[in-house]
Amino acid sequence: MTEAIKIHVLHTGLVKVDKALPFHGLYRNPLAFTGLFRSEKNQVTLPVSSYLIEHPKGLILIDTGWNKQVRTSNWRELGLQVQINTGYLPTGWAIDERLNALGYQPEDLDYVLLSHLHCDHVSGLKHVAKAKKILVSEPEWRAGNHLPLVYLPNEWRGVNVQTYQYAKSGIGPTGESFDVFGDGSVLQIHTAGHASGMSATMVRGRDGRYVLLAADVGYASRSWEEMLTPGICTSRKAAITSLGWVREMAHDTHCIEALANHDPNTDPHTISLAY
Repeated sequence: MTEAIKIHVLHTGLVKVDKALPFHGLYRNPLAFTGLFRSEKNQVTLPVSSYLIEHPKGLILIDTGWNKQVRTSNWRELGLQVQINTGYLPTGWAIDERLNALGYQPEDLDYVLLSHLHCDHVSGLKHVAKAKKILVSEPEWRAGNHLPLVYLPNEWRGVNVQTYQYAKSGIGPTGESFDVFGDGSVLQIHTAGHASGMSATMVRGRDGRYVLLAADVGYASRSWEEMLTPGICTSRKAAITSLGWVREMAHDTHCIEALANHDPNTDPHTISLAY
């Protein structure tokens, strides 16, 4: 590891959804995001992103993208959720394949940090099950194991997932965060709304400049610029609050990039920060 932080933006799949899922506020039909009784012309295909962070204190993966199962059967991987999500995983795009291309194996990962437990973020979890630590927030873990229609617990069954508690830090829309290394360089920030225990990741260099990995607070930068919440929300009020916070952080002069997980305008690239 060098005395720098590198963030590799990876595409670990594609997902086809109704346009109302990323941009709920543009559609009057409150169930449009499900795609029910909606034509193919309303579908859009978006990237599914994961992030590999090379940090002097450890190697971190944020989210896992799709499992290779979707290459042969979305139904086997997603069950009834195929109505909302259709997954695609080109050869070479699975998370273990992406890691291998960068010279790593799953067991090299010090942390896998899960922004939340929706299928497109954890489907590939079993491909990196040998990571040293796999973490998700305690409230998201609780929700993921008690709301079977929203989550797919089989995707983490048999995987050693541990939880963390948010601390009252004054950081983020709820004022709660988890400091991964205890030095402020990698923060899991509570951004409730789309999912009750969802975290955005802030990666901060020694000069105070930072990258914000906003998960699904919004599906694209357009989301916080136009205050468009996702179709699926546990709390619309919390989602708007989180979007407002992300917008302010994205516009801060210290922000290098603010990235949404499914932004069609985001290509794979690498960002460097001084540590």
